Amino acid sequence: MPATTTAPRRALALLAALPLLVLAACGYGSQAERDDTVKVAAGAERIDGLDSVRIGYFGNLTHAVALVGNRMGFFQKELGATEATYATFDAGPSAIEALNSGSLDIGFIGPSPSINGYTKSGGRNLRIIGGSASGGVKLVVDPDRIKTLDDVKGKRIATPQLGNTQDVAFLHWIAERGWTVDAQRGTGDVTVVRSDNKVIPDAYRAGSLDGAWVPEPTASKLVAEGGRVLLDESALWPDGEFVTTNIIVRPQFLEEHPKAVEAVLKASVDTNAWIRAHPDRARDAANRQLEKDTGKALPADVLDPAWKSIRLTDDPLAATLDVQADHAVRAGLLEQPDLTGIYDLTLLNKVLEAKGEPPVDDAGLGRQR
Repeated sequence: MPATTTAPRRALALLAALPLLVLAACGYGSQAERDDTVKVAAGAERIDGLDSVRIGYFGNLTHAVALVGNRMGFFQKELGATEATYATFDAGPSAIEALNSGSLDIGFIGPSPSINGYTKSGGRNLRIIGGSASGGVKLVVDPDRIKTLDDVKGKRIATPQLGNTQDVAFLHWIAERGWTVDAQRGTGDVTVVRSDNKVIPDAYRAGSLDGAWVPEPTASKLVAEGGRVLLDESALWPDGEFVTTNIIVRPQFLEEHPKAVEAVLKASVDTNAWIRAHPDRARDAANRQLEKDTGKALPADVLDPAWKSIRLTDDPLAATLDVQADHAVRAGLLEQPDLTGIYDLTLLNKVLEAKGEPPVDDAGLGRQR
């Protein structure tokens, strides 16, 4: 799917010595958090001589750091007179394509597209430079048709896309139960229906699906349609943690503009800290940005449970990405990859150290700069 680039902010020529102003949150249906008052401080300079930094993310809550960082102006604040521009994507392959073509500099993306993008380019086109989210993935089913995990056998269960992060997780779970499914066709002991997150709730409502293994907020949308959470994927991982969203960068951009990359990482860390300190305001800010990006805000009965099930983190949880790659190999969707060098956490750990935070680990898959 093609990227949809958001409208540019007011001309940067109108520099004003105004601080970051934030309107108080006023509830789901109001003008909650706004970034319209964000201005570039007088005397601010462009970072690394760049006119802009192009940042991409998906319009869902597992990309909440990007949503809130955009909405509240954290990225623009750190980039100074270099404009933060944004593009939203519906699927990992289109985001990777944009990165490869040079039309995207930095992106928020799931682990499976990160792995695929890295391996298909021979490690040339992508680096993971930070973490963003863990969790927020559930198996939601029709309670009239599926009452136990064993009842999933023989049913029609949706995932967002062939080979995407949730598709790999579901195929691995099926194999762990001793069932057989042709990974490419999605046929076997379970019928795996690859369908866009946007249409899964409608298909469920129409009765053509028995359930879905999906990220938030799609999972909570299904619950609002009468579905029941049969399994939270976090229950399958040690300590309940697994990477859902990474921050990636073009290696050439990282090499040529490290100060700009560091600024984006600092903004991400600051956004996470603000979210932890103001969870309700952050939830509403994310929803307002979703409304701007997708044309529709989430209702409270979807937004609240979805927001609570996602853990935002600076740690990329590298060891869990390595496990997810192994799951894709076992499913027959990926040849055994060499992921050595996929991470470059040098700048993130520099930012964390400056804030008195402990460094994060690359699980032996890092590249030193």
